[in-house]
Amino acid sequence: MAKIVVDPITRIEGHLRIEAEITDGRITDAWSSSTMFRGIEKILKGRDPRDAWFWTQRFCGVCTTVHSIASIRAVEDALKIKIPPNAQLIRNIIIGIQNVQDHVIHFYHLHALDWVDVTSALKADPAGTSALAASLSDWPNNSPTYFKSVQDKLKSFVASGRLGPFANAYWGHPAYKLPPEANLMATAHYLEALEWQKDVIRIHAILGSKNPHPQTFLVGGMSIPIDPDSQNALNADKLMEIKRLLKKAQDFVEKVYIPDLLAVASFYKDWAAIGGGVGNFLSYGEFPDAAGNQWLPQGAILGKDISKVLPVDQKKVAEYVDHSWFEYKNGPEKGLHPWDGESEARYSGPKPPYEYLDTDKKYSWVKAPRYDEKVMEVGPLARVLVAYASGHKEAKAAVDMVLNKLGVGPEALFSTLGRTGARGIDCLLVARQTPKWLDELIANIAKGDYRIHANEKWDPSEWPAEASGYGWHEAPRGALGHWIKIKDQKILNYQAVVPSTWNASPRDAKGQRGPYEAALIGTPVADPAKPLEILRTVHSFDPCLACAVHVVDAAGNEVIRVTVS
Repeated sequence: MAKIVVDPITRIEGHLRIEAEITDGRITDAWSSSTMFRGIEKILKGRDPRDAWFWTQRFCGVCTTVHSIASIRAVEDALKIKIPPNAQLIRNIIIGIQNVQDHVIHFYHLHALDWVDVTSALKADPAGTSALAASLSDWPNNSPTYFKSVQDKLKSFVASGRLGPFANAYWGHPAYKLPPEANLMATAHYLEALEWQKDVIRIHAILGSKNPHPQTFLVGGMSIPIDPDSQNALNADKLMEIKRLLKKAQDFVEKVYIPDLLAVASFYKDWAAIGGGVGNFLSYGEFPDAAGNQWLPQGAILGKDISKVLPVDQKKVAEYVDHSWFEYKNGPEKGLHPWDGESEARYSGPKPPYEYLDTDKKYSWVKAPRYDEKVMEVGPLARVLVAYASGHKEAKAAVDMVLNKLGVGPEALFSTLGRTGARGIDCLLVARQTPKWLDELIANIAKGDYRIHANEKWDPSEWPAEASGYGWHEAPRGALGHWIKIKDQKILNYQAVVPSTWNASPRDAKGQRGPYEAALIGTPVADPAKPLEILRTVHSFDPCLACAVHVVDAAGNEVIRVTVS
């Protein structure tokens, strides 16, 4: 038995450490540890609730939009504010393009290199790559000349002695299965996606003034004015530019991302039986209309049983700290609901031992959220499963299309491959739906409806003396919740339970593994010095928590250290 330590996991946001025991070439146990403390909840206490969204988007450098909307929804829930339809539609468009851009970035720039061997692309026949790409879609950049130019660019990287963005990886690893032509195609699209995502996210600049950290969210609606006759407001020209960019986003998803996903997945069908994890899934639902009905449904699935979707009750959410570097005032045995959550680092033990963690005790700055005391996976897989099992028409059609093309059944969804595929399905659904919200917005404006704010309860004198609320959002990475308590017009307590808190959680009071930990059990590892397989499963969740690997023997002695990408 050997113990591998991957610290930090790279191609993610933040700092994540994975320890894993390997016996006979497979992972038999695993521990997920975040080595970074976050304290913004403490900063929020005593502040104006209407400002919370501006602070909470600083939780992360890339997840800014999602924390804004969850925070605002929490305050609106506490104060019982209903926003006008235009504000809801504008928010849906902002959230929608955030989802699409985020998924494309994840697939190509954070996860694809776990499956794509860039150096193999140097041996590809550009004409063969062109024929492969043309068989998948009618994307314009499918010519042999184009793929030859990408290959030449790669060769120049190699000739210079530097691989640029493709450095520090396990090139040539025996777990790579794609032929050279498929590797060249995927590498070319990796580079294209870099340029594409810069353009489509300009929608945030139009509707939110900037990206990241949008500026136009407000409790009660939006602050961007609508005026067809003003260049300083949302007018016809800007709406048509948004329409163009949404079309560009949809085209890339349909003609590049999804075909690449299916092509890559067809070579890795064995991964449809790896990385299944806890088997419980939670989705908060997303994209409400003016009446509050969600386009993507809310629900929970237990034990991989997609024959029924259970309703979600926010009162059943609690966080445990038995294996986290926190101590609750009344002890760790009982979890705390977020309204009563504590973020004090009252760890009374020695300094957290980052060199080698005592995984029998406290080993992470992440708490352990549980739903009705159950471990839940959140993210695109949960979102797609809940929609599929709920009979969501578009979701069912997209899932069936992917399963049919790959020749696998629904059980394949419960895996590393299924998690990666579900992200593409989720992206496709939203890329097709977001233009429809824009059309609704345009129709409202055409009827003379320019309202973007509720204009109620903005004055704190109208608020109750005490109020509690929660805001849920299905962020690209999964179920995100913000909980707020307000007293005397100030924030009394604030807690955020983010997607990676659910997925990266350590063990709880019952010893139940978190989703990362559970998903790694049974994963094959061909070479402990190059644990590519660990990266595949962990990256399939898209952790938001960052590059050296330590390998130790069962006694904890380091035997080798390698750099990881």
